[in-house]
Amino acid sequence: MNAAAWRGRRVLVTGHTGFKGAWLVLWLERLGAETTGLALEAPTNPSLHLLLGADGAAPVDLRDAASVSQRVLDAEPEVVFHLAARSLVRPAFADPVGTYSVNVLGTAHVLEALRDSAVQAVVVVTSDKVYAPASGPHTEDSALGGVEPYSSSKAGAELVAAAYRRSYGVPLSTARAGNVIGGGDWATDRVVPDVLRALERAEPVALRHPDAVRPWQHVLDPLRGYLLLAERLLASPSDAPDALNFGPAAVESCSVAELVERLTVGFGGEPGWRLDEDAPPVPETTELRLDASRAGAELGWAPALDLGEAIGWTVEWHRAHARGQDVRAFTLGQIESYEARL
Repeated sequence: MNAAAWRGRRVLVTGHTGFKGAWLVLWLERLGAETTGLALEAPTNPSLHLLLGADGAAPVDLRDAASVSQRVLDAEPEVVFHLAARSLVRPAFADPVGTYSVNVLGTAHVLEALRDSAVQAVVVVTSDKVYAPASGPHTEDSALGGVEPYSSSKAGAELVAAAYRRSYGVPLSTARAGNVIGGGDWATDRVVPDVLRALERAEPVALRHPDAVRPWQHVLDPLRGYLLLAERLLASPSDAPDALNFGPAAVESCSVAELVERLTVGFGGEPGWRLDEDAPPVPETTELRLDASRAGAELGWAPALDLGEAIGWTVEWHRAHARGQDVRAFTLGQIESYEARL
């Protein structure tokens, strides 16, 4: 990465109160950027955003076009990372209209607010689930689709982003990242937080789809991809790729059950897992793999951490938090260690 590209740069991060957003804001601040956030209040308690030092900005709902526009106007961003979204499959399944309102219309509100601005680079973060089910790893040319409201809403966000790029010349690219793990995630219905809650209860974690294969990676790997993609847009928006996948090598993908088993080893033999036979049926893709070779060709990007290291760093972070260590200092320490890998 080019640290000089971020020094003094005005950056707006939507979804900055969430897991990935909190990590990204801390990294941007370390690089010298001037960050502004746009999001609802922190979605969990504990909250990584609050542990790292909340910015005090008033919450903004993506569905409120006027409030979104005002926050963008006040921030005058040169770069925007749009991460804010409803990001969980089961809640999206329970409230499809609300999910489409946030993920599709909310994306349109952000891009509309940027349409006549002086923004130089916009990275719209969607998901590895934007693709229609297919065998083999998905490339950026794979058909978009979605078997349930969350994935289809993210595919919809991709279409909105493409329309604003082509119709209005907004300098943007989309980023499709695999499943992320790392310290500070306490969301409902995600594997690592579910493991943590099972540890507290001293019982096995209940898994709905233990055999589902996902492209797991440490949160810092795709965040570096987002930063590199924004740097490309800043340097030459006409040469930047429209969309890029950020995920591990295909052989690094593993099942939910295997991830829990490896986390269990890291946490000293607990909690293990059991099949959740009472979970309501929600359609999900059985196997999801990404081909991220284009990100390597375009940006020189590749994961710096393998799956074993990603799991180890995640376990270390949560052990440090449980010991009462300074979370901000520990998180910065992991960012520094990651940078040293590069």
